[in-house]
Amino acid sequence: MKYTALGRSGLKVSKLCLGTMNFGVSTDEKESFRIMDAALDAGINFFDTANIYGWGENSGRTEEIIGKWFAQGGNRREKVVLATKVYGNMSDPLDGPNGEVGLSAYKIRRHLEGSLRRLQTDHIELYQMHHVDRDVSWDELWEAFHIHQLQGKIGYIGSSNFAGRDLVKAQYEAKNHHMLGLVSEQHKYNLLCRLPELEVLPAAEELGIGVVAWSPLEGGLLGGNASKKVPGSRTEKNTRYEQYAKQLDEFATLCRELGETEANVALAWTLAHPAMTAPIIGPRTLEQLEGALRVCEIELDEAVLKRLDEIFPGPGGAAPQAYAW
Repeated sequence: MKYTALGRSGLKVSKLCLGTMNFGVSTDEKESFRIMDAALDAGINFFDTANIYGWGENSGRTEEIIGKWFAQGGNRREKVVLATKVYGNMSDPLDGPNGEVGLSAYKIRRHLEGSLRRLQTDHIELYQMHHVDRDVSWDELWEAFHIHQLQGKIGYIGSSNFAGRDLVKAQYEAKNHHMLGLVSEQHKYNLLCRLPELEVLPAAEELGIGVVAWSPLEGGLLGGNASKKVPGSRTEKNTRYEQYAKQLDEFATLCRELGETEANVALAWTLAHPAMTAPIIGPRTLEQLEGALRVCEIELDEAVLKRLDEIFPGPGGAAPQAYAW
């Protein structure tokens, strides 16, 4: 496994991040434990989750599974750089009107305590805002996060789904509060979703914010199995495959020429961007995890990168050069 600094921080994380969104949903507790054990054995130390994973009335279930895994001992907790998120509705009646999606000092305190309890730990290395909330001032947010950092409950602060202007605003206000600010931005980025190249990725790179890519396989569409049809059914995924069929077929041909799986080439392409810290791999099974471990060894040369640009055209570069002289 290869490691890199998380943004401009001194924290070293693996260049693959284990996503846990499937745990407790499509992956049971036993298989989740096997996946986490195997990830740790392979050198993946960066685990990502969120308080709402499990979804709806089961929100928090994923964090509970991770907490039970930590509780087995064996220095599991000490070996993991743990990231979770706050913003969503936890379906907790005690939250009252403050349970709706958003951020506030009140909600951050309550939901942080809930995450720590479920995860069976006293601290979180990376606490992420799951979405921007432009109705809450940065004075309130940075003061709230600073309190929990001073208490030792949070190591670093990250964001997710922020626009480029939100990253700039966050760092400007952090400097005014004499704080490090954001060290990471978790953002959707893949061969079929290259819009972040216009603003978000250049802003993150310039500000020293490490980017963590979610959905690097576009929900499995770039994973090589999207064309498989179930007899007598027409799934949403297959419908989306038809939308991109020509591109995906060309991509599959290129991957066969390279002798690599489509999933691993897609992940390696994401990882090749200079702003990228790690793509999130979200295996449902141990076999899917094992298949992704080769990604850090794959080097895509200029000819391959050019061919991928031809198959999956991006926005044309960073703004404003992408659309102006």
